[in-house]
Amino acid sequence: MTTRVTCCQIPLRIGDTTGNQITATAAIEAAATDGAQIVVLPELASSGYVFADRAELESLAETRDGPAITAWANLAEAFDLTIVAGFPEAAGGKVYNSAAVVDRSGLRGVYRKAHLWDTENNVFDRADDLPLLIDTAHGRIGVMICYDVEFPEWVRAVALAGADLLCAPVNWPLLPRPDGERPTEQVRALAGAGMNRMPLAVCDRAGVERGQDWVGGSVITDANGYPMAIAEYCTPGSITADVDLAQSRIKRFNDNNDVHGDRRTDLYRRTALLD
Repeated sequence: MTTRVTCCQIPLRIGDTTGNQITATAAIEAAATDGAQIVVLPELASSGYVFADRAELESLAETRDGPAITAWANLAEAFDLTIVAGFPEAAGGKVYNSAAVVDRSGLRGVYRKAHLWDTENNVFDRADDLPLLIDTAHGRIGVMICYDVEFPEWVRAVALAGADLLCAPVNWPLLPRPDGERPTEQVRALAGAGMNRMPLAVCDRAGVERGQDWVGGSVITDANGYPMAIAEYCTPGSITADVDLAQSRIKRFNDNNDVHGDRRTDLYRRTALLD
């Protein structure tokens, strides 16, 4: 039995919360019409990403009962979806780069980004959350955000906790790379899936924002880390794949090797690898 997963690589505009919500709603509705059961939106899907300063971020941040999550929850209820999407979270005097999980029952959980990228350090507060794990009608979903995926320890923690699928809203900035090469961010996501036999659904965005373009290249993998669907680079569009989440529970490669069982934690503790 498979689960239909869609990543909506939508164009976003900084500060245009109404326009961003209209764009997200249209993409979610289209995914639902196509039979999606899990829908992933980009990092900071409600607000855009390239903030001028902390004050601009604060003006766009919202609480967990704010308009973006309320709208996503209403869509999840209407179409019987699980939706994972990024938003700037206002929490007292702090603002976190967060991702919400909603389903037909409402808000199921929020993850706050632990590994901040570049100028995010100038505007966001760094969280100490562990990766989020939510049991849904489709299986156990792990959630982290963008740069988090590039830390093998973080991805493995989700896999060891029994995640059937890792969902990651991202904003991958377009950086120079050799002709013909995949973006390194995408390569690391594929590696994380393969090293843990755990499917990933990574959703990037599109649309130039204050001079910054984005990789695109959203990807959904199978449990071996092979791409089942890859979005076009630097272009809006959605990708969908029917993923066998039960494969994530089979960690054996063959009769003699197990991707997690073969770990030598006795040796790792004698090194600085766990520091």
